[in-house]
Amino acid sequence: MDDALIFDETLDAGLQMRRLLAIMARLRDPETGCPWDIEQDFASIAPYTIEEAYEVADSIAREDWPGLEGELGDLLLQSVYHAQMGAEAGHFTFASVAKGASDKMVARHPHIFGAESREKSAEQQTEDWEKIKAAERAGAGEAGVLDGVALALPALMRAAKLQKRAARVGFDWPAIDEVLAKLQEEAAELAEARELGPEALEEEMGDLLFVAANLSRWLGVEPETALRKANDKFTRRFKVIEAELQARGKTPATSSLEEMDAIWNEVRAADKANTSA
Repeated sequence: MDDALIFDETLDAGLQMRRLLAIMARLRDPETGCPWDIEQDFASIAPYTIEEAYEVADSIAREDWPGLEGELGDLLLQSVYHAQMGAEAGHFTFASVAKGASDKMVARHPHIFGAESREKSAEQQTEDWEKIKAAERAGAGEAGVLDGVALALPALMRAAKLQKRAARVGFDWPAIDEVLAKLQEEAAELAEARELGPEALEEEMGDLLFVAANLSRWLGVEPETALRKANDKFTRRFKVIEAELQARGKTPATSSLEEMDAIWNEVRAADKANTSA
């Protein structure tokens, strides 16, 4: 293997892609590679791939552009890692993976790379995109409406995708008022399930969250994003509680709920005032 390539730092996209592939091949070399890298397989690397994707999203949410550069590199490395293992097993290569992605983008954009007119609305382009994807799924033997929705997606995100697919074929409530009524119904059933044991509680909690995901679709809100922002808001407000209590010589553990709740309400009121300003 060409060591000059492995240590080349020229800022050329093609060269640096070849360099990354060469580094991964060296790491996985059964004779001279890294023992840890040699031992890995698709299943053991998959959690790292998911983690890196979330770290990319986190950098974007924080608008940390230097951090995003690094996280995108880490995510790219994951693709290279899987491609190297695929090549070793005779399944596919990085070249075939990249070709497949390029072919897919060309096929899904006939208004850019084909004879179709560019003069269509974003809504029409989205509709055409979904038709093309449906044809691809059919070609891959995925006949069911819900086939191909990844099992490994976060549950809330998967719920939204499943319901979006079902809605495309008409399996949906006719109006948002019925979704809201269903949400209230599920909340009531959850309250009743407290007397029925943990399994019933789990089922009813799942039903409530599932309807909440559907309501998000009706409202045009991405539920995973909404919940992530709610988590961030809760974290920020609770840190203010901790800071205020520390100024009083106390901690949350040595404070009453009433004391913490009073601070929370102050922070909440300040947030609302800033929002309306």
